[in-house]
Amino acid sequence: MKQPDKAPWYYLLLLILAGESVFILPFVLQRVFRPTVLKVFELDNVSLGLCFSVYGFVALVSYLLGGPLADKYQPRKLIAIALWMTALGGLVFATFPDYFTLQVLYGFWGFTTIFLFWSPMIKATRVWGGQSSQGKAFGLLDGGRGLVGALFGTLGVLVFSYFMSADIAVATLEESRFAFRYVILISAGIVALVGFLVWVFMKLPKGLEKEIVVDRITTSQIKEVLRLPSVLLLMIIILCAYVGYKITDVFSLYAQDVMSYNEVESAEVGTFLLFARPIVGVFIGISADRSRPSLFLLIGFIIALIGSLIFASGIISEVSYFMFLFSIMIVALGVYAIRSLYFAVMQSGKIPLILTGTAVGLISLIGYTPDIFAGPAMGYLLDASPGLKGHQHVFYMLAVFSFIGGIAAFRYFQLYGKPFNDHTKKP
Repeated sequence: MKQPDKAPWYYLLLLILAGESVFILPFVLQRVFRPTVLKVFELDNVSLGLCFSVYGFVALVSYLLGGPLADKYQPRKLIAIALWMTALGGLVFATFPDYFTLQVLYGFWGFTTIFLFWSPMIKATRVWGGQSSQGKAFGLLDGGRGLVGALFGTLGVLVFSYFMSADIAVATLEESRFAFRYVILISAGIVALVGFLVWVFMKLPKGLEKEIVVDRITTSQIKEVLRLPSVLLLMIIILCAYVGYKITDVFSLYAQDVMSYNEVESAEVGTFLLFARPIVGVFIGISADRSRPSLFLLIGFIIALIGSLIFASGIISEVSYFMFLFSIMIVALGVYAIRSLYFAVMQSGKIPLILTGTAVGLISLIGYTPDIFAGPAMGYLLDASPGLKGHQHVFYMLAVFSFIGGIAAFRYFQLYGKPFNDHTKKP
């Protein structure tokens, strides 16, 4: 079915900016500054993991309820409101609240970043990709989000270093808090600004705006989506892929615990990882459109399995800086390739465009449960066996989920992996 209008090029650019900005405060700062976050909030790994669990529980309900909302209202308005509310949470975050308040804040972020944001972002990306550019759309989205995250990470490291008056290795709690507060506040300000840009500029042609919304979602439509084999398989694929993505959070901590890097050097490793994401996302997304996205999805799981086993073996300890980064890149190539493509295969999986929000909500209900269990599981493994041994256990966990995800991806490829399947059959 030919679309009467196409979304403008800058529509995707705004989606990319919004898509990562909304997660800067709850996730990206922790990924880049994990040792610092543990210090300034006086947490251990399990306690931080439990904050992510609170986020995950709220997100679980938000996925289910927010999906139909994305099919009823224009993405632009939902996304802008989500950004503004998330930025407000940053003002609380900058006060370094007590542990209970921190958990409530993560619950609040679970609502703002998922109920109001997640399904609208995925649906809007699918709209931009049209019939023939789903791999390109989602590859550019995830790659672009990775670049935005990397730039935020780099800016954060520069701001933190600038305001850190003492030597990093001997900085007091108050000195670290003073510097990190500026990182949080500047991040929150940028998130709010992106919300304004989205509200003003992220508009679709009138004809396309009417085509992608429904007046109401019926029970029969939800049952129709649930009956699709692609929906069940994507639940498993995304669950396994998201465990991999969550585990990339530990690389900056690995740099400190195993490689003996200081806080700034560890943050630089986390930022390096963020720069790998845009390169992988754009390359894989464009390449997948020329072949079969479901095939690249399967290959991604195989690479992630190999990378996880390298770290699980324990050989990445007394190695050069180059070898450490090269080993990280193997894991990153697999994990980020999968992440770039798991929603790009919705078109070949015959999921109707107009019900994308509902489908994403149902898939995400299962697919993103690692928000609940991955943080505490990693925290337990790291704290129960400090040092290299704990990190080995974390990467064995990644290997298991990569294997299971690979099986589901292989089945998806069997069902929907015919060449040009995306273009020859209507969803």
